[in-house]
Amino acid sequence: MKTQDTDKNEITVNFNFHIEDKVPQRLSDGTRALAARYLSGEFGRSMSDIQPIPPAFYRKAPTQTQLYSEAIRIIAENAALRIIQGEKLAGAATLKTAMCHTVPVLNMPSVSHTTIGFEKALSIGYRGIRKEIEERLDRKGLDDEGRDLLKSMLSCLDSAKIWHQRYIGHLEDLIAKTKGESRKNYKAILKSLKNVPENPPSDFREAVQSLWMLWDFQRLCGNWSGIGRIDKMLGPYLKRDLSEGEISIDEARELIAHFWIKGCEWITAEGKGSGDAQFYQNIVLAGVDESGNDITNEVTYLVLDVVEELHISDFPIAVRLSKNSPEKLLRRTAEVQRLGGGIIAVYNDDRIIPSLVKFGYPIEEARNFANDGCWEVLIPGKTSFGYNPFDALKILQETLGLGPVNKTTVDFKTFDELYSDFEHRLATFITGLINSQPTSSSVPTVLIDLLVEGCIEKGRSYYNLGPKYTVRSPHAGGLPDAANSLLVIRKLVYEEKKFTLAEFMEILRGNWQGHEDLRRMIRSRFDFFGNDSEESDGMMRKVFDTYTDLVGKVRCRNGILRPAGISTFGREMDAFLADRTASASGSVKGDILASNFTPSPGTDKRGPTAIIKSHCSVDFSRLPCGTALDIKIIPSSLKGELGINALVGMMKTFVHLGGIFMQIDAVDTRMLRDAQEHPEKYPNLSVRVSGWSARFATLAKNWQELIINRSEQKI
Repeated sequence: MKTQDTDKNEITVNFNFHIEDKVPQRLSDGTRALAARYLSGEFGRSMSDIQPIPPAFYRKAPTQTQLYSEAIRIIAENAALRIIQGEKLAGAATLKTAMCHTVPVLNMPSVSHTTIGFEKALSIGYRGIRKEIEERLDRKGLDDEGRDLLKSMLSCLDSAKIWHQRYIGHLEDLIAKTKGESRKNYKAILKSLKNVPENPPSDFREAVQSLWMLWDFQRLCGNWSGIGRIDKMLGPYLKRDLSEGEISIDEARELIAHFWIKGCEWITAEGKGSGDAQFYQNIVLAGVDESGNDITNEVTYLVLDVVEELHISDFPIAVRLSKNSPEKLLRRTAEVQRLGGGIIAVYNDDRIIPSLVKFGYPIEEARNFANDGCWEVLIPGKTSFGYNPFDALKILQETLGLGPVNKTTVDFKTFDELYSDFEHRLATFITGLINSQPTSSSVPTVLIDLLVEGCIEKGRSYYNLGPKYTVRSPHAGGLPDAANSLLVIRKLVYEEKKFTLAEFMEILRGNWQGHEDLRRMIRSRFDFFGNDSEESDGMMRKVFDTYTDLVGKVRCRNGILRPAGISTFGREMDAFLADRTASASGSVKGDILASNFTPSPGTDKRGPTAIIKSHCSVDFSRLPCGTALDIKIIPSSLKGELGINALVGMMKTFVHLGGIFMQIDAVDTRMLRDAQEHPEKYPNLSVRVSGWSARFATLAKNWQELIINRSEQKI
């Protein structure tokens, strides 16, 4: 049996860096030592691979679907097993290729940007899923493609059981070889695996083990699904066990901690573009259930305890808040946020749920929203999700004759003429974007299909309109900078007539050379988006409404839903940057501009409350896929009770004013500069990047600069 060495000396690690206030230690020394080993990259560096399927087999395989299910079998039979002494859960995604968004053995693209149906799988087990498939095969209405898919699903369930049984065998071997506490721990894990994930869990320990194996097997096979609403899934089991005296709260916290620690299994402590933790494994906490009842429970707070103590950023967390959220939840969220790392972000149920209902989702499903493993809003376990990013600022540049294609001198007689042309170009682009997207794909996704509602019933895969909802969301970037540019042009060209539009565009083509005084005047005179200025916020609303109106006209086409979203996800410093020229709002070519729906760096002058008020000045009920507000706060302003209360106040303001999603990071720019020069001093210093956090030392230099250049705020 292929296993990985697990007997290593303990190492220690500093879990927190951003704030001096003491963090409570609730976890055992053994659990903290285990976390240190995972965070060091020990297990990520020890991953291996297995040989790809030989080309001759490709020629023999009747269908791509059957080829895929054969690959899953090979993975289940051959992937190295790993159980570490002292670990309370079994299961490890040990294949290096899986980290590359690739199905091992096949070297075929895998699935991410989704959250599949772990809640249902947990409640009925693999046995219940198998029963559904067999019953569907017995009914009429499936074509050859559908029957092939469902039979391949059964094959994948067989493979999951093979992997499961290999761990049972490995545990039995370990039990025979060990004594004392280690043997007792192995026996406890084995007891759980004798029931789950094949069957529904009978207690909290089994529920945690089952959820881990359900999630980690799809991960082992190269998929990157988010987990979703972990407290909603696990909370009822813990509540029952606590009431019956079957477990203590400290024992439950240790189990949650081991889930979090094992989620660090892909850390390699090696650098790459956007960091070492971008695997779309988001967790959603709190919020309401399908009936509208608040589900905040013991698991919610245990997760926050674990993140507070271990500062693990590999599971980004989004806490669902509303005007009815418990005060304790707000406070605990703030207490963890102020430690830095950007691990905890917040959703606003009071805005998101109505926007989803307005878009057309049943209210019961809207209340159960999660995300795609990043922050884009979706219905978990029922959605095939994708998004189509584009740069609205580039479209404005084309309107003005500044783009790489259109360099014609323009001189619209009125601002309305200019804006009308911009709107026409935006509409043309969005129509082309939607028309150019394929409605389906032949890429097999059988393991994902098992856990997405609709695929079994229809006999169609995740990428072939099988799920109940197929979503391909247009996502605009550059909207804040487009609005800022239009504000300056309207004021200086059309109202004050300081120069013609053609003259102004020549200045921008020259990248402001010889006109630095004008550039500085614009930067100092205008209160751009993010300063609670009605003039700039009004222009932002105009651009926002134009965009959301245009997307709203194509809500559903060819069975595909098109909810509007706004994002950049770092494209403001790579994919978008190359085609951007100097802008009318005073930026020069090469400047990193606004992220998501956040003020452009250096333009927000009036503090976080003004930023939130500007951000929330638009009608977010028109944006069902969502957007993000990024706020970077100086840690020294968050110390003690005053800092906690200030963060709670910020979150309440955000909810009250109607925001969607807010990412708060407490980070010191001076520390980040030092970490650039001396990364060895800060191996676990985490920062919020976009929909994920990453250890700063693993970010490429341009991504580090993106974080550093964000405006700092005091509260």
